Amino acid sequence: MNHDHDMTGLTVGDRDPELAKLLDRGLDAYNFAATGTGPEDQAEFSVKAVDPATGEVVGGITAWTWAGLLGIDMLWVHEEHRRDGWGGRLLRAAEEEARRRGCDRASVSSFTFQAPDFYRRNGYVETGRTLGIPGGAEDVHFHKDLTGNPAPEERENPRRN
Repeated sequence: MNHDHDMTGLTVGDRDPELAKLLDRGLDAYNFAATGTGPEDQAEFSVKAVDPATGEVVGGITAWTWAGLLGIDMLWVHEEHRRDGWGGRLLRAAEEEARRRGCDRASVSSFTFQAPDFYRRNGYVETGRTLGIPGGAEDVHFHKDLTGNPAPEERENPRRN
């Protein structure tokens, strides 16, 4: 449903894929100019976990890289497999791919009801929070140095998922 706002020239409506593409291109151009990077400095990738016994997809990661930074968009593991170590294997595979692409740092966020402790156990350091998530939750923002120097939390608790 669209609503025209005649006085301002604004149209409010459902998601507009063409507008999203225009905004992506515009923000990319602005960001590239501001950071001295270009389209060749960014890419997307994914990591998929498949149970070798059943062929079932048990989880995966979608991520991006940009001029040395790994950004994890989504990491999910099927509920039945969450204690089987898939999350840690997925995360390590994504970090290794990011290093292969020249990344030396990573960022991710996780709602408080999701997996912030998982990221802490895997060497990620909290850098901030966004309040006001539905249900009284918060969005916890993390950073990790990928150069091989583990964060203090990782040195103290080397347990992996």
